[in-house]
Amino acid sequence: MTLNKEVRVAISGKSGCGNTTVSTLLSQKLGVTLINYTFRQLAAEKGMTLAEVIEAAKNDDSYDKYVDKHQVELALKESCVLGSRLAIWMLKEADLKVYLYASDETRASRVYNREGGDLQAIKDFTAMRDREDTGRYQEFYGIDNNDYDFVDIIIDVNNKTPEEIVQIILDKLVEKGLISE
Repeated sequence: MTLNKEVRVAISGKSGCGNTTVSTLLSQKLGVTLINYTFRQLAAEKGMTLAEVIEAAKNDDSYDKYVDKHQVELALKESCVLGSRLAIWMLKEADLKVYLYASDETRASRVYNREGGDLQAIKDFTAMRDREDTGRYQEFYGIDNNDYDFVDIIIDVNNKTPEEIVQIILDKLVEKGLISE
């Protein structure tokens, strides 16, 4: 792959859609930085445990807002793949915006296969997390994370492997003249 210019790809999707896996594979294929700045990295920077950051964030919106803002700052520095729940909304400068769609059933099954546990409990937790995320994004930024029709490409990932998804994205980058094979 050859980049024809600085390229920034923003990839979003709800939990369990394969966002992290696809973003990682794509960044490797393109030879660009993967940006997936999370509470885990913030905790390390602040000398806190992940649990401490999560607990603090329950009562202090600045943790979420810092992570969201810092990801964009990092993405603006160089060619990259930014994979996050809000990437397609927050990185206005993205050359390609990708939304990964997976059914609630598929998402819960993937979490179950990755982490084990009780499938119904995972479905319930995922639904609760979706509701909380949607409310938080609306409150913080006026973003409706169920409205992603503006993206360059929506990929139904229910019956696709990560490699197939990455190939669809690469094909779109070639089509847009952003990379050459």
